[in-house]
Amino acid sequence: MKTRLTRLFYFSFLFLILQGKLYAQISREQYTRLESSLGEQSFFNGHLTGFVLYDLDSQRVMFEKNSQMRFTPASVTKLFTLYSSLFLLQDSTQTLRYVEAGDTLKIWGAGDPSWKYLDLYQPNFDSLLAPYSIIQFSDANLKSKSFGEGWQWDDYLYSYSAERSSLPIYGNLVEIKKNSNSPRLFPEVFQASLYKTKQETKDLEREVHSNNFYYNPLTYRSNEKFIPFITSSKLFIELASQATGKTWIYSPEPLPKNHQLWRGAPLFPILKEMMLESDNFLAEQLMYMVSDKLFQEINTERAIEYIVKTYLYDLPDKPIWVDGSGLSRYNLFTPRTMVGLFEKINQILPREKLLELLPTGGVSGTLENNYLANQPYIFAKTGTMSNNHSLVGLIKAKSGKTYCFAFMNSNYPYKASELRREMEKVLISIRDMF
Repeated sequence: MKTRLTRLFYFSFLFLILQGKLYAQISREQYTRLESSLGEQSFFNGHLTGFVLYDLDSQRVMFEKNSQMRFTPASVTKLFTLYSSLFLLQDSTQTLRYVEAGDTLKIWGAGDPSWKYLDLYQPNFDSLLAPYSIIQFSDANLKSKSFGEGWQWDDYLYSYSAERSSLPIYGNLVEIKKNSNSPRLFPEVFQASLYKTKQETKDLEREVHSNNFYYNPLTYRSNEKFIPFITSSKLFIELASQATGKTWIYSPEPLPKNHQLWRGAPLFPILKEMMLESDNFLAEQLMYMVSDKLFQEINTERAIEYIVKTYLYDLPDKPIWVDGSGLSRYNLFTPRTMVGLFEKINQILPREKLLELLPTGGVSGTLENNYLANQPYIFAKTGTMSNNHSLVGLIKAKSGKTYCFAFMNSNYPYKASELRREMEKVLISIRDMF
């Protein structure tokens, strides 16, 4: 039996085909202008485009185009991660699970990405570890791999594709600072693996399968600030020992039934950083924490399957959802499902908190340089991957009323900047008409 939201989407689609009762919702002029902007004679006819404009207050679809078709969402996938985190994690992180054993503290990471990453609130590890001389670490609760399914292999060198782990440190990134015509690596343990090369390269590069780094002193230009390192239990123990001044050992013991949970950091700052800056690492680690909360093991695939079957069973179309960040090309969502999901988020968060999390056109986050206006009118999550670009969120009309929208594009053959300019024309038209 379909939910009311599902029926509304299907009925709206039928109305559009019949060109009938849609006019009871919007005027003929509004419909004609939108159809002209998105129809067969428009810029958007050259590739796959889907669009929905939805009134959250009346729960009515105002206009749609191809809303039933699936698109590669890229980073708008983070809206699924946001919903799951808000619903399940509530106000704080799952940092680690632990068992006390004399002078030894046995710990299992639960996915918290905060430790020495960005300017996030830092869990008080010093206080937690102070009574113990030995810290025994296990990752036996980690079932997911370092990379998600469908990630591009050649992204390994870029900071937006850091590896996932149960208890990250430094965001699983090496920081690079320029020292004369050579790089300086932090944490300093990586400096010993820095080598000169005569190959024609202008940036610091890392080997695919090792933490060896190379640069050409004749051409080095120091453009990159961070490069992912390859995670391992051995490396983590070394980094954690240096960071805490404690003796860490690795012992892959299974998580016992009787243990304690430490929730070490507030959640909202992590959600805000993920949403505004579209931080893939934070998104993936959030799904690790969601899985830990659900099952006391880290298994993103299992967590996604569970959430889709339970909390998201009533979306208009079943999402093909694979990872937390949207790096995977296997993700496929329809515009009407994105609006359905956004409505669920809207029901959880007060509007002022929701707006704080959404990039604002001309003001903040990934929309700081787009959708400029004297009065901001676009508050939305962006998603961009080669030949795919989507925008999902809120548009504030001149009438003062705010609508939800999903604008999804796939398989376009031109620059994303050109596509965004054409999208802006449509959204300005909506702002001015409604």
